[in-house]
Amino acid sequence: MDATDTYKTIATNSESILFKEKNSKFFGYAFHVLNEDNVKQYLEQIKKEHHSARHWCYAYQIGTEQHTFRANDDGEPTNSAGMPIYGQIQSFNVTNVLVIVVRYFGGVKLGVGGLIQAYKTTALLTLESCNIIEKTINIAFVIAFEYKNMNKVMRVIKEKQLHILNQELELSCKITISVRKKLANTIVEILIACMVLQLKNKKLTD
Repeated sequence: MDATDTYKTIATNSESILFKEKNSKFFGYAFHVLNEDNVKQYLEQIKKEHHSARHWCYAYQIGTEQHTFRANDDGEPTNSAGMPIYGQIQSFNVTNVLVIVVRYFGGVKLGVGGLIQAYKTTALLTLESCNIIEKTINIAFVIAFEYKNMNKVMRVIKEKQLHILNQELELSCKITISVRKKLANTIVEILIACMVLQLKNKKLTD
């Protein structure tokens, strides 16, 4: 499988994972996210659920070909929480993922080294609990053609097992199909050869 058009992510949001260290409790969560609005929603959800906690530290990575990421220590010593969490996201090579670790202070200070290890371990256990899947980066094509070319277009779609996202079948037809990125140019050439007159494309998100 061509690594240039594939990426790894989590199939579903994780269950809560508990890690204990010197009476402090660390609850880990992993969420599938596509944008910063998703991140804010899950953060608000976890803060409501753990309203009496001391810290809600997190890291996320979004994007398939170009990545956006952030790591937040939420009051813990600099780089003792967010970056260890993000390090595990990188270690598992996943994207479109948010990992939140909630800490309840147990009365014993862990020190910077202890915090780094605790947040790292909680993030690791959380991601280990997830079903990590590999997905393809797809392109969506809007095919515009005359009705007389319907059979030709549909034959290509059937033979190449292309996924139809939307269709408008009138005198002037439009069909939106999803194509794996590395196959896109080949499909375009085939459709042009079938006298398809107009092609528009855009990147798909999952």
